[in-house]
Amino acid sequence: MFSKLAYSVFEQSIKDYHQFDNVDQPINNPFPKDKFEHLLYHKNWIDTVQWHFEDIIRDPNIDPVDALTLKRRIDASNQERTDMVEYIDSYFLQKYSHVKVKEDAKINSESPAWAFDRLSILALKIYHMREEATRAEASQDHRDKCQAKLNILLEQRTDLSLAIDDLLTDIENGDKFMKVYKQMKMYNDDDLNPVLYQNKK
Repeated sequence: MFSKLAYSVFEQSIKDYHQFDNVDQPINNPFPKDKFEHLLYHKNWIDTVQWHFEDIIRDPNIDPVDALTLKRRIDASNQERTDMVEYIDSYFLQKYSHVKVKEDAKINSESPAWAFDRLSILALKIYHMREEATRAEASQDHRDKCQAKLNILLEQRTDLSLAIDDLLTDIENGDKFMKVYKQMKMYNDDDLNPVLYQNKK
């Protein structure tokens, strides 16, 4: 099942990142570039770095200049994340290009890649909530509350994984079809962001 494969790759990426726990650590993707796993690993590495960007920028004592620099990095990371989602959807469009879509086929509210995006973020939530649920110096009350949240996240993983596999089966069988819209992010575009295009005058 694709969801099980994806989650195992996400776990590997998260584990590899935390060997260094450094947002500036270069990615060392262990999968060949022509493999689906390569895309998944790269996608989750971006998510993992951005997770820690978001931690850093919430430091109440962060220097304002450093915060602005980090905000620019977060914006760039968001764009890269979106690009990776589109690459993953391109993989599925190619994989299922031969499928004869049934006349009564329905479209899904999100593409497969955006569902994998949610699974990638969920893997990060589970990793960090498990850390909190087992953190020795935390109070027992804190650990208990985090364990309860972790249990919910694990249930969510089961449900989301099933939904992803069902979606891909439906697409493969022609019961649903993919329709991918390129993300039209406006805030990074000199011609669409009013602040940016007014500064060009």
